[in-house]
Amino acid sequence: MRVGLIYFPKDNSSKTLKDIAVSLGSGIEKQGIQVDIMNGFSLANKKVSFYDYICLGVESRDFFSSKLPERVDVIIKSLGFVSGKRAYAFTVKNGIRSQKTLSLIMKLMEKEGLYLKKSDIISSSADAEYIGKKLHIHK
Repeated sequence: MRVGLIYFPKDNSSKTLKDIAVSLGSGIEKQGIQVDIMNGFSLANKKVSFYDYICLGVESRDFFSSKLPERVDVIIKSLGFVSGKRAYAFTVKNGIRSQKTLSLIMKLMEKEGLYLKKSDIISSSADAEYIGKKLHIHK
């Protein structure tokens, strides 16, 4: 079983989402599952269709906004044949519109045919690791 954990930070200097993604991956690995953690912006024209489960995380552009980082939609559309794959969506609790940000990424994932099993707004690395341990990934 292989999991692709892809995160889209608001900018290159943002460490919050990366830390949460690493903690989430650590929790998933404790289940005995192989996890590859990738910055979504480095995935231009790379395919992720060989993963059995895909986790996608985003961070809103600023505190008052629910907008996704630029080019997220284009990159997700270019990830390859992912239709029917099980998926998990998450965002960081860092603004007043976190639920709307999560809703936008979920809509985008469902548009590409991903089967969303679960979604969360994660506030800390400890929470992310706990969620990773409890995430039901096995078929």
